[in-house]
Amino acid sequence: MITTQTDFRTALLDPNSPPPEGVRNPDGVQATKRFDVYRNNVAVSLTEALETAFPVVRKLVGDDFFRAMAGVYLRAHPPTSPVMMFYGEEMPAFLAGFGPAQSVPYLPDVAALELALRHSYHAADAAPVAPDALGQLAPDTLPHVTFAFAPAVRIIPSRFPLHSIWWANTHGGKNTQNAEPALVTRPEFDPQVDVLTPEQAAVCTALMGGEPLGQALRHGGADFDLGPLLGLLLARGAITSLKT
Repeated sequence: MITTQTDFRTALLDPNSPPPEGVRNPDGVQATKRFDVYRNNVAVSLTEALETAFPVVRKLVGDDFFRAMAGVYLRAHPPTSPVMMFYGEEMPAFLAGFGPAQSVPYLPDVAALELALRHSYHAADAAPVAPDALGQLAPDTLPHVTFAFAPAVRIIPSRFPLHSIWWANTHGGKNTQNAEPALVTRPEFDPQVDVLTPEQAAVCTALMGGEPLGQALRHGGADFDLGPLLGLLLARGAITSLKT
């Protein structure tokens, strides 16, 4: 009997499935024990990849919970590429629908932040604009200015104190009760995480979506102060060009 790749993968990811018919020992007997060892090694390797990718999620739920959850995840979302750099892309959405994790409702946002850090680390380099670039433009052109951002920049919206949760579990400290979206940048070699207000996140998201400055500012409300957000973006080398 011919074993297809689909048959092999299905059996490989289902611990209750027998080995494919075509997988046999040299004596012709079905290779049950050997296949079980291989299947276990694959599951362990994928679990370890997820542990490396989501250390804060793992810390928040504990080792035993994380490994059990990883077992469910890896069977629902097996790798689609031999490159494991970004394995776990579906983790935020998976956690949002994973019943046993509902008592920790901010887990999907933490997973999204950890994914963003990986993407930021591997993003292409880009030269930032000069700190005074915006000040060099004519005042009447400012509402029409659009911003280009470095490939490493990410915004993770959240209704939870995301930055404080992440910081407390990586550096130590206390959480707040306020909503804290996170900004991920990579000014030099390693990504950095900064806290944003929901208004700053909304304005920055609009700018990253290509909206001109005047239109993007509406997302921050009537009293929005652009100065702190702009200063942070410039300090982190997040803006690469301005167009009028």
